[in-house]
Formats: sequence, structure tokens, C-alpha cells
Amino acid sequence: MKAIIHSDQSGLEGLQYTTSNARTPGHDEVQVQLRAAGINHRDLFIMAERTIQDTALIPGSDGAGIIVQIGEGVSGLAVGDEVIIHPTLGWPYTSDIPIVPDIVGGPTDGTLAQYITLPAENALPKPSYLSWEEAGVLSLSALTAYRALFTRGELKAGEHILIPGIGGGVATYALLMAVAAGAQVTVTSRSEAKRNQALRLGAARALDSHADWSLENDLEPVDIILDSIGQAMFPKYVDIIRPGGRIVMYGASSGDDLNIPIRSIFFPQISLIGTSMGSREEFVQMLQWVKDHHIHPVIDGVYPLQDTAKAFKRMEKGEQFGNLAILVK
Repeated sequence: MKAIIHSDQSGLEGLQYTTSNARTPGHDEVQVQLRAAGINHRDLFIMAERTIQDTALIPGSDGAGIIVQIGEGVSGLAVGDEVIIHPTLGWPYTSDIPIVPDIVGGPTDGTLAQYITLPAENALPKPSYLSWEEAGVLSLSALTAYRALFTRGELKAGEHILIPGIGGGVATYALLMAVAAGAQVTVTSRSEAKRNQALRLGAARALDSHADWSLENDLEPVDIILDSIGQAMFPKYVDIIRPGGRIVMYGASSGDDLNIPIRSIFFPQISLIGTSMGSREEFVQMLQWVKDHHIHPVIDGVYPLQDTAKAFKRMEKGEQFGNLAILVK
């Protein structure tokens, strides 16, 4: 099969468009012929940390396709079923939180290939109203956004949510979901074009990331902040969050180290909440939620499998708004 392989070098230089062997499904496994896949910042982080000593890996956590083989013991699925990939491995129930969830595309081979073999429980019916490209980019980012907003953040209609750094996959899904849930959404970005796009998608307000938000006289206090940036932005949060507010953290793109002004957290009784990925139970809930609200992913661009490196370079530069889809043939 044709596949994108990462080996021998760190970063994007280690990507190769080549051939690889498709693994026959074992017990409780299925093989899916992928029609579309998606890429995420997670892939960039993984490739940056890999070295020449690491075994070759097929990256990619998002994907959708058609079941072509079924292993022994599989029930409820059949050859020909159109499915979407649930990327979190071995986390069936929301209450059983793993220390670090295993995810398709690292440690196991991922979706940037013509075929993927994975546990049958990780292949769920594709929402019929979504195109292959839309279904192919949904999984990881939409699941992360759903858990952050509703399971961990407990977002309610009428609340004010701040989504910094709009444009990435999770942030874009969070915007769509929060608007559909009846929240008032404020976003931030350094890019005027991205701020304007967010307003077109339903954001009530779009702020310059570099501005002093505390000087925005008509900015209402924020109930919940969805943070993927960390140290570069955190000092701004304490100036605008409402007493009793929640900061839900799912990333650290500006670095892991964080100097927290402790009194500004405990006096106003701010909750700091961590979240990462989501369970199969939440994935099922997320799929139903997006179907009920007819959410369509925002696709920034579509690339053939052989041009995956070009898509990653666009992501690396932070140029995209929404998801980057990979067509697999």
C-alpha cells in the first residue's frame, strides 16, 4: 500500500511517500481502506521528538473509510461499512482516565496510508451527511473540543467563553460547538483575517492576541477559557475571567513551564482544569452531538496523500484556519 512514513530524521525531513505492508486484522480487529485523513499539531510534535533510533511510523490520527477485512470475534461491523476512526486506544469509558492516552498515529501506525488495521471498537459509523474529506478530519480535534467544552468545562448556554489562538483544528471546532450550544464566544488571533473568519462563523467578538484585553471596556467577564497556549497567554487570563470561572487547558504550544500568580487564582476561586483527547463513550456522544447540530468541519485545504508534507508545512507556519484534509486513493 502507499503510505506516508516517518523515519531516519526528526521533523518534516523524516517524511517519505513510499510503500508499506498492510497488516492483516487479528482477533477483534478490522482493516479499513481509507478515503480521507487529517493532520494535527500532535503529528508535528511527535515527528519533532523522533530520532534515527525510532522504528518507522505511519503518522496520522484522523481518518474515515470503508471496512475491507474483518478479524475473528468482530460483531456489529461488516465489510463495506463506511466508518470513521476513533483515535484513542484502550479508553472505553469516560470515568476510567488513563495517565496518558494511547492514540492512533503514535504509538501505533496511523491513518496517512491507504489502509489501517485497528481494534474494531475504534471504527464507528461515519455520519452520512459528512463528505469523506469532512469525516476524515473530524476525529481528534472534535473529540478534544467536545470533552474540553462539555465533559470538563461544563459549558452552558448563555455563558461567555474565550477561545485564544483561533484557527487551529480544536479551537475551530470549539467555536462551532460553543456557538451551537448557545454560548457567547470571544476569540483571539494575531491575524486579522482569522479574526474576521471567526466572526463569520458566529463569534461575537474577535480580539488581537497582542492587545491589552483588560482595556476593552465592553468586554464582559469570561466564564470559561479554553487554553492551548499556556505560558505566553496565561497572565492575560486572570485579568478578564469572572470569579469562579474555569480555565480548561488542553495544550501548551508556548511551553510547559507556567508561572501562576497564586493569589489571583485562589481569591477569585478560579478552577484550573486539565483535559486531553477523550474516551470512546465521549466519541459516540460527540458524533451524535455534531449530527444533531449539523456541524460541518471547516476545511482549509485538501491535499493528495503524496503532498502530505506540503500540508504539514502550512500547518507548521500557522497559516491554516480549520483542518487540512488528505485524500487517500
